[in-house]
Amino acid sequence: MKTRTLVSALTALVMGSLIPPSLFAQTKELRVSAAASLADVLKEIHTGFEKTHGIKVELNLGASSALVRQIEAGAPADVFISADASKMDQLEKAGLINTATREDQLSNALVVVVPADSSLAITGGKDLLKPEIRMLALGAPKAVPAGVYTREWLTKLGLWAQVEPKVLATDNVRSALAAVESGNVEAGVVYKTDAAITTKVKVAFEVSATEGPVITYPMAALKEAKNADLAKQYLEHLDTPESHTLFQKYGFIVLPEPKR
Repeated sequence: MKTRTLVSALTALVMGSLIPPSLFAQTKELRVSAAASLADVLKEIHTGFEKTHGIKVELNLGASSALVRQIEAGAPADVFISADASKMDQLEKAGLINTATREDQLSNALVVVVPADSSLAITGGKDLLKPEIRMLALGAPKAVPAGVYTREWLTKLGLWAQVEPKVLATDNVRSALAAVESGNVEAGVVYKTDAAITTKVKVAFEVSATEGPVITYPMAALKEAKNADLAKQYLEHLDTPESHTLFQKYGFIVLPEPKR
């Protein structure tokens, strides 16, 4: 028994020495911190990017505000995609992004959603004051971009002070969506793209571009990116016609290229 074990060990050692060292090399990883609302479309985009470049994209999703705190605290990241320009501005002021790579590429729209079996009729912001809506789920209105945008919209209409007591503040926009899906709240405000990924809610009202706040998704490579060249290639990939098609498939608005 000991002889067979020794032979097996020696065979494994010899076979291992014949394998090219390149096969032992770890697959390169690109670390992308992105707003939670981008989860589904990025996962599909990453499939093609990973195959083309032979790398693995490590996707860190969350509220843009939480991701900024992580990056400021030194959490490793190569690329940051925010759902709010002010969060990217915060990192830029701190000298943490490669400003040459920054671009506002996407936009979105706010919608009021209700459970799929709800009979609530909502035709505008004022209807959120209806007594039938006891709780309104949205991202934390002082931190999470979707919540910040919602507060701006309702403040513009002069309704925020009346609506605020009903608010169930969540950690990110997907959590607000989940609260409506579960039926724990009567309504919620999320992005149009979030409402499109589930059959458990329906859109009761879409905030028009003229009435709502300007929603932008800036993206940039981090100044301390471990894989700086790969980060630039990734951002270029997000700006290809193929990626634009996927963004639009998921309901995002692709912004025109800025004038140089």
